[in-house]
Amino acid sequence: MPRAILPEERIHPAVREKIANYRTDIVKEVQAAVAANDIVVVGMRMNPFPRKARKLLDAAGLAYQYIGYGSYLGQYRRRLALKLWTGWPTFPMVFVKGVFIGGANDLERLIASGELGRKK
Repeated sequence: MPRAILPEERIHPAVREKIANYRTDIVKEVQAAVAANDIVVVGMRMNPFPRKARKLLDAAGLAYQYIGYGSYLGQYRRRLALKLWTGWPTFPMVFVKGVFIGGANDLERLIASGELGRKK
């Protein structure tokens, strides 16, 4: 299901590069972690849902890489780049084997269904 993204021809040429390069450092950092790890959780302090995702993975005995970006009061501009990249509005952002699967509740459903089973 493709999501609506403003077509490049509807963006003035003077701002295209600014849009294309907006906080690419953080996106590249997460892409590298996703490429190097089977499970990646991207979160932030003060938000209970990244903590929930980590507890679910710990309880299931699944190894993961956690990357935290600030709190509600800090690094929100950096996190915005990840929201724009994934199209996902909240944290955590959970990736399994290179695929974005959603947040903590989505992770919980995958674990409960057995699709994301215990480490053998």
